[in-house]
Amino acid sequence: MRKQLLILLLTAIAGGAWAQQTSDFQIEEVTVVQRKKGKVKSRVEAFDTEKINSEELCRAACCNLSEAFETNASVDVAYSDAATGAKQIRLLGLSGTYVQLIQENTPAVRGLAQNFGLEYIPGPWMSSIQVSKGTSSVVNGYEATSGQINVELLKPNTQNPLSLNLMVNSEAMTEANIMGGWQLKDHLYTGVLAHYGGGFMAMDENHDSFADMPKTQNANLANRWFYKQGNYTFQAFVRGLYDRRRGGQIGHMADTITNPYLINLNTWRVEGFFKNGYVYDPESGSSVAVITAVSYHDLDNHYGLRTWKANQLNAYLNAMWQGVFEGSGDVDNDHRLTAGVSLNVDNYRERLTILPQALNRLEVVPGIFAEYNLKYDEMLSLVAGVRADYSTRYGFFVTPRMNIRYTPFEWWTLRGSVGMGYRSPNAIADNAFILPSSRVLHLADEIKQERAVNTGLSTTFYIPMGSKELQLSMEYYYTHFLNSLIVDPDQDKHAVYIYNQTDLPGAKSFAHSAQVEASMEVLRGWTWTLAFRYTDVEQTTLCADGIARLRPKALTNRYKGVITTSYQTPLKKWQFDVTAQFNGVSRVPDGFEQPFTWYPQLMAQITKYFRTCSIYLGAENMTNFRQDPCIVDSFHPWGSDFDASMVCGPTTGWKVYLGFRYDLEKPE
Repeated sequence: MRKQLLILLLTAIAGGAWAQQTSDFQIEEVTVVQRKKGKVKSRVEAFDTEKINSEELCRAACCNLSEAFETNASVDVAYSDAATGAKQIRLLGLSGTYVQLIQENTPAVRGLAQNFGLEYIPGPWMSSIQVSKGTSSVVNGYEATSGQINVELLKPNTQNPLSLNLMVNSEAMTEANIMGGWQLKDHLYTGVLAHYGGGFMAMDENHDSFADMPKTQNANLANRWFYKQGNYTFQAFVRGLYDRRRGGQIGHMADTITNPYLINLNTWRVEGFFKNGYVYDPESGSSVAVITAVSYHDLDNHYGLRTWKANQLNAYLNAMWQGVFEGSGDVDNDHRLTAGVSLNVDNYRERLTILPQALNRLEVVPGIFAEYNLKYDEMLSLVAGVRADYSTRYGFFVTPRMNIRYTPFEWWTLRGSVGMGYRSPNAIADNAFILPSSRVLHLADEIKQERAVNTGLSTTFYIPMGSKELQLSMEYYYTHFLNSLIVDPDQDKHAVYIYNQTDLPGAKSFAHSAQVEASMEVLRGWTWTLAFRYTDVEQTTLCADGIARLRPKALTNRYKGVITTSYQTPLKKWQFDVTAQFNGVSRVPDGFEQPFTWYPQLMAQITKYFRTCSIYLGAENMTNFRQDPCIVDSFHPWGSDFDASMVCGPTTGWKVYLGFRYDLEKPE
């Protein structure tokens, strides 16, 4: 017994001495680095929404919004023609005209901006992108048919005092972005976003006499203000833009052509918005808000002898009230009701020389809406909304929508959606890709409102794999058009007919889209994503024999596969990104030959991080695959066969780029 007591006493004395000794030592600072996910899908929201943050945007050059989806399987981005460099997106198999593309919940890429609007939002300006598939909230309007893409820009109260992004590629395209946000007073902030991009060399690598990409100059300057005091928040944003493109026969052999086919595109745009919000019940979060936006878009475009001059004035108002009510009982649940009024005004002045009629039009659309949002614990989310609008062109119409999420288990989520979508077609702006051609354009005397029903089902499994998690999602969406504007290239090889679906008895138009995707961080800092999507988009068109047939929509690919991986070393010193795409065949219109069955694309980037800056080196289309020929009868652009709109694959080859990013961080 005495021996045991002695041992305990000696142990206590030794422990005290050790504690006394170690008290003089100070543990060094430890930094724990955890990689932020580039893409995040909410587990609790009713909408099928994927958020793309700045980490994901930096995985590629991302000069503008059109290049922000290279690692994304859901959104396709491709050149709409082989002469102007214009790009278009597709979601659920449908063109970007059916996607409501907004900027911080205000109108952005729509109307006359549809052709090049994706390139008018520089990549370094964006803080995140939210991609919602299927029907979206009625609060933002009635236009979303296949989905909604919302772009969030840098905000002066959170952005760094100075940020730079410089880039140059192997085609002598240069990009320069300067951004900064500063606090002026206790509650007032301001920020500047500046962009300049240009391509000063006309390259003709396929020797078809046309420049592969036009010479470009783009200047983009924005200023925004942010004020918050107490429960009141105010934001203001104003931007001016000038875009110039020079293309056509200015490439190889152009000096030997006596009467070259030239493309001259000029765009001026001014826009701004004001946001006012007041939380009158901070405890529940109940609030009122008023959003106003205005834009003026002017273009003066020349395609050979064709001239398209147009301008659009858009005014937008959205005033809403939101009330939040906590449910009763032991279960965590709340009810949210949003209601308000909206007004959208579009005034177009438009003229195309190959059409006998002017396309001037004024549309005023006042509307009211209400949306109910239920959250029941973490198991159920429901959003049910309806809006009623009156168009001075198309009359009264109602837009009902519903989204629901059910999570029976923590590892399994189910979502469903159904709703209507409407849009006022812009026959020329939506289909400007047909202008660099010799095709005769036949336009219906009356353009009717497009109407469609979209339904969707999706499920996501969160499967534990040791300390990691495999996210496996599957989805199916079906879009059924009650009326669509059909662009018919099949009747005549030398003409395009644009008419309403309802003008053709028994005509149909629909789209099926199914996708499966798996993503996982297999090792610390090393992520993989594999996805496959199949689409079936069909519409009725008149064939050359005068018979109406339901056929796959021309120049719309059937499938897409994506394999993308990213590895970031410990402490974020290096990052390696590789993305492979496998794109399916598209049907070409009658009278044209199919150039290929499918095509692969490979992209890669290496980024070296320093404390306040990073350098990145990357390559696009490393397989060097491109459509050949891109332009039909390119050496005879004044002939009846000339056509630069038959694009169903890449029009440019291998491209290398080098860039530099710098951030002066905000002081603590």
